[in-house]
Amino acid sequence: MIPRGGEQLIRLVSEQARMPVLKHDKGVCHMFVDESADLQMASKLVVNAKTQRPGVCNALETLLIHEKVAQELLPQLTAAMTNVEFRVCPKTANILQQAGLPAATPATEEDWQAEYLDLILAVKIVDDIDQAIDHIAQYSSKHTESIVTNNHEHATRFVDLVDSSLVLVNASTRFNDGFQLGLGAEIGISTSKLHAFGPMGVKELTTLKFVGYGNGNLRT
Repeated sequence: MIPRGGEQLIRLVSEQARMPVLKHDKGVCHMFVDESADLQMASKLVVNAKTQRPGVCNALETLLIHEKVAQELLPQLTAAMTNVEFRVCPKTANILQQAGLPAATPATEEDWQAEYLDLILAVKIVDDIDQAIDHIAQYSSKHTESIVTNNHEHATRFVDLVDSSLVLVNASTRFNDGFQLGLGAEIGISTSKLHAFGPMGVKELTTLKFVGYGNGNLRT
């Protein structure tokens, strides 16, 4: 069974179904801006991932920013996304205040796990890539995550350790789509891993994780 609909419907079907369920679950999609990122590229990627179609499952919901670039990047983002409501961590709020920018709504625990499907973005400043990966591991719905970086080692670490259906490097989260990945029409985007049927070898005991490498690619 492949349930399509809201979060409560999918949870109900998953809990009560007597047959295997492929979950097209909510999209709590993250983007991490690394300390080595091209900030002009990062700003464009964030704007595209959040605002191009905010009501779809592969839209950006939580932005993680390395503390070393937050002070420079945040003013760019607030200027580029005046129509977006920010839900922010205390460090982000402090930077906005110091820069003389409008105050943002303090983020709650619910914000880190929210699929807004709206022009709302949760923002958190992290110490390093490992803290970003830990945050994603705790709150992600395993849909789509992206890192913006010019550090090959960091890109590889992010791709290897983030357990989501599509992990991107320097590209918008909006690319998790059957046609965009060259696969054609889709029934949904699975955020679960279903068991095999029949004789089981190595192939049947493994599943696919899609990885995409870009150079600032935006969805149009």
